[in-house]
Amino acid sequence: MLFVIIFCEFASPRLVCLGRIIFIMKIKSIKNIKNLAGKRVLLRCDFNVPIKNGRILDDYKIIKGLETVEYLLKKKSKVIIVSHLGRPDAAKKNAKHSLLPVAEFLKEKIKRPINFINDISGFQLGTAVSKMKNSEIILLENIRFEKGEKENSAVLARHLAKLADVYINDAFAVSHRAHASVSVIKKYLPSYAGLLLEKEILHLGKALNPARPLILIIGGVKLATKIPLIKKFRKKAHRILLGGALANNFFAAHGYEIGRSLVDKESVAFAKKIIKKGWYKNIILPIDLRVSNKKSFWDAHNKKINEIGKKDYILDIGNETVDFYKKYIKGAATIVWNGPMGMFEEQKFKHGTLSIARSLAVNSKKSVFSIVGGGETIEALKMTKTINDINWVSTGGGAMLAFLSKEKMPGIKGLVSGF
Repeated sequence: MLFVIIFCEFASPRLVCLGRIIFIMKIKSIKNIKNLAGKRVLLRCDFNVPIKNGRILDDYKIIKGLETVEYLLKKKSKVIIVSHLGRPDAAKKNAKHSLLPVAEFLKEKIKRPINFINDISGFQLGTAVSKMKNSEIILLENIRFEKGEKENSAVLARHLAKLADVYINDAFAVSHRAHASVSVIKKYLPSYAGLLLEKEILHLGKALNPARPLILIIGGVKLATKIPLIKKFRKKAHRILLGGALANNFFAAHGYEIGRSLVDKESVAFAKKIIKKGWYKNIILPIDLRVSNKKSFWDAHNKKINEIGKKDYILDIGNETVDFYKKYIKGAATIVWNGPMGMFEEQKFKHGTLSIARSLAVNSKKSVFSIVGGGETIEALKMTKTINDINWVSTGGGAMLAFLSKEKMPGIKGLVSGF
């Protein structure tokens, strides 16, 4: 059992340090297994990466997961990797959602053969496992091709468990899912956290008892997915800075004209509840916005919220808001960022998101401890070439939000205390 002790210094010069916050978690770490040699290890990874025409477009998740794979190989384990790809129809196997390209990628990266098994229900798998030698790897086909995966089927879990002696969860990004290869599987095998999962817990845990001031930067589209985070941190965070379509919902809840900007009724209703309950005090909205009034989005100009017209689209935070948010970033001790500030994939509306990424990177080199998560947010870091400057870039978007909100995490239940 690994005890993780997180010391969070009060790093801001504006605050008097009266001591340290000590946050202790118990983690059943893979490093606590005394002898892995010759043991068959069922390793749940998250190799859910974008693939086009058989080519992996972004290998970030795979690279992050390789540390555990290589650790097991050095320990002379027999490694059986389970992963998923996308959201296929469980009744139909298809090339689009096949993990075969991942198998080829792994083969090149770790310089050893990968035995790819495309049918877990036949004799092929059992025979392959029985013939495994130490430090060999089997990669199973997309586990979501199996109907029982999303159903958290005990039958599927038992079938997988028969293949191995030990289960390792290294797929933090799906640990908020009650799926067979993540949740119920732990009932049938001795279970431990992989190296990547352990690092996720260690770094994200620092935000649960943070060095202050703590600043949350929240963007994206759906407010409903961010509500638990706002609830959890509304008192703990010094400020919660909003951007993206998320902010549009608050503007609409206040009765401002937002034109043809992206909103949804459910999120506006949530925003109204937040305002009514008085949670709004430390939530900061953009003071100006980058808009277009053409569907082609070729024109762009700054407007105050009270200047938005009925035909306008709000597509980014404005220049004044960028400068305003930068001041909070500079004065923070801990920052958590999830969700872009606007339609950053369009040239004229990328300034807000990319400016926040650069500011966060600069201050992370100084006194700010930064955590970033979510696919689009990570894409912004890559566009600005700042991903290596951030203290922790989480492999999980929804899982990161669930962890920080202290929601149920079926994948780490029993592996990490408090979940």
